[in-house]
Amino acid sequence: MSIGQPLILGVPGTKLDADYARVIKDIQPGGFIIFSRNIESPRQLRTLMDDLRSLLIEEPILCIDQEGGRVARLRELGYEPPSAKELVAKGSLELIKRHGELTSEMMRLFGFNLNLCPVLDCSVDGDEDNSLKNRCWGTSPNEVIRNARAFSNAMMEGGILSCGKHFPGYSNAHIDPHHDLPKIERSRAELEEFEWVAFKEFVSEMDTVMMGHAFYPKIDDSGLSSSLSPIFIKDLLRKEWGFKGAVMTDDLDMGAIVNRYGLDDSVRLSVEAGNDFVLICHRTGMARQAYDTLTSMNSSLLDESLERIGDYKKKLSAPTAFSESRHAEIDRKIFQLRSEVVGEEMARQKSPENAKRSPVEDF
Repeated sequence: MSIGQPLILGVPGTKLDADYARVIKDIQPGGFIIFSRNIESPRQLRTLMDDLRSLLIEEPILCIDQEGGRVARLRELGYEPPSAKELVAKGSLELIKRHGELTSEMMRLFGFNLNLCPVLDCSVDGDEDNSLKNRCWGTSPNEVIRNARAFSNAMMEGGILSCGKHFPGYSNAHIDPHHDLPKIERSRAELEEFEWVAFKEFVSEMDTVMMGHAFYPKIDDSGLSSSLSPIFIKDLLRKEWGFKGAVMTDDLDMGAIVNRYGLDDSVRLSVEAGNDFVLICHRTGMARQAYDTLTSMNSSLLDESLERIGDYKKKLSAPTAFSESRHAEIDRKIFQLRSEVVGEEMARQKSPENAKRSPVEDF
């Protein structure tokens, strides 16, 4: 298995250019993440996905943030699915399950196999600028568990792998990690009573856990972000909680990381901390440098991760057959769902909050 397998990379544009294709063929990354910048039309997106798949020897992870509401990249091609907050307000698990089913159908149509959700953070202050606005499945751990499980189970039954995020939790962060590193002054006891309840509940159910970028001085006073901390990944997630799935960093191109580390150090620290996958979403021109960093490391640091990645990839589902008519059919069902949740007039529009995009929505 290629040493490049821990890399999950962004893609520069709406079609594969020759230079990037050569890099990809050389380094053989584990997969790709797609953003709105990569989406132009339904057929173009499926062609891009097929082209990316064709470059790799190992079946690639093809992932996207398709939560609903403002964080739903595929809304570029049709109606916007309802957000977690909108679905929770409606109070219907059946609507939430339908959202999960339609999400998996749409994603499989384009060739995706991993959705970077559900968000397992609890909403504490819905207006706090910590990236969570309208994305949480509740304001209490039990509410998050009930609603996130209904969504993720339906999605996983449809053949899309899940990713619980953002461990150890942004609920009490006061800064958006897209801009800088939040400092969260929560004790272990406080985290266990609130933020960690849902994560611990899902530890045997999630295919993937995404590490959030935050500094928790009362847990790890080294100054490291939780995403680069062996205390959170190796000691807590793996040893104490027994998590067997894959651990993934949040995007290493976010301000919380790039304001403090160069690419080489952030990749090295990610692997040393126990992450299996390293997400580099926007600095696509540095893909080969990231690969060179991996090859320079002691191979024993990567052995367990490469074994887990091999097992993980056995669970990936193949894409379904693509057609424009099938996309239109699923899009109509998303409109029907959104109409039931927010009303038909609102369903015909993107959410008012999307008039100006924030970093969490796209770059």
